[in-house]
Amino acid sequence: MSRDRSRLGLRGRRGLGGRPGLGRRGRDALIAVSLTAVSLTASGCVVVHGEREVLPAATRAEAAKALAAFTAAYNKADKAYDTSLDENYVTGPLSDIDSARLRAGHANSPSGNAYHTPLKLTDARFTIPKKAGWPRWFVADTRSNKGGSAHWLLVFTRDDLTDPWQVAYLTLVAPDAIPRFKTDADGWAEAVPAGSTGLAVSPGKLSESYTGYLENGGKTFANGAFTSVERANRARVARKPGLVTQFIDKPLTNGDYAPLALRTADGGALVFFTTHHYQKQTAAPGTSVPTPNKSVQALTKGEIKQSLTMEFISNETALDPAGTGSISLLGRVQGLTAAQGA
Repeated sequence: MSRDRSRLGLRGRRGLGGRPGLGRRGRDALIAVSLTAVSLTASGCVVVHGEREVLPAATRAEAAKALAAFTAAYNKADKAYDTSLDENYVTGPLSDIDSARLRAGHANSPSGNAYHTPLKLTDARFTIPKKAGWPRWFVADTRSNKGGSAHWLLVFTRDDLTDPWQVAYLTLVAPDAIPRFKTDADGWAEAVPAGSTGLAVSPGKLSESYTGYLENGGKTFANGAFTSVERANRARVARKPGLVTQFIDKPLTNGDYAPLALRTADGGALVFFTTHHYQKQTAAPGTSVPTPNKSVQALTKGEIKQSLTMEFISNETALDPAGTGSISLLGRVQGLTAAQGA
């Protein structure tokens, strides 16, 4: 599945027997120490501290295996409309979006997805940062048999060596919009901390900046489908005869929703982040809210009389330039997660 064929470099080490000035007893002592170290390592008493050591998040073979496991689980869950089949392979915003989609599908088709087409992710390229601390994470850039020509960018993450790799972020991005990343001599990428300065907006503040932009406008973000066009569409539907639509946008940055960022070759960053949205439709007296589709109805609590409030989770991919400049939103996947009628 992967086209990335680079391999970890191997470095030779000098043998103990080559040290000068050691008699038989000295060599025996060194062998005893070596055997003791091996024994302690095997028993789990000697470990590499992931919170301190600067290491690649995964090998490329491990990344390919994680991608294959996710794809298999995703297909099983989609075919059966069963959230239990892939819940161990998703987290954060994708977990919210995916589980709501499957719940709605199951409610409308308890026997499974009659239109299921297996997802195929091919030609994968892995960008793996070398960093200390948890979470460890990496990005898979793949082609897909769904979504047209756009590439699927999946961010895999885990909080411990014993945890499975889970996809937190999934966005679709035009292939020519994906930037080149900064890498070291061995091909490992650089993770950008949430509080990093030197960018137009620090990654940790990007969710707040975007939700603020959607409500108030400004020049922080470049024009595009998810920025200026989104605001224009909202203004167009805000007031119609007999129907008012209100929007509330909130940042989401904690825990599994924390932003993750990679340094680009030009010194900027590609940032993955999450936002939380509400859309409320209120009908005038004597009128009613338009009947939503079956998927919305499946996730709606209460009876829709005069209003319908829909809750969305969105995950975005943004190009955050070094220094100053406008931030470009390259991709966004948004899903309805709940609704309330009144």
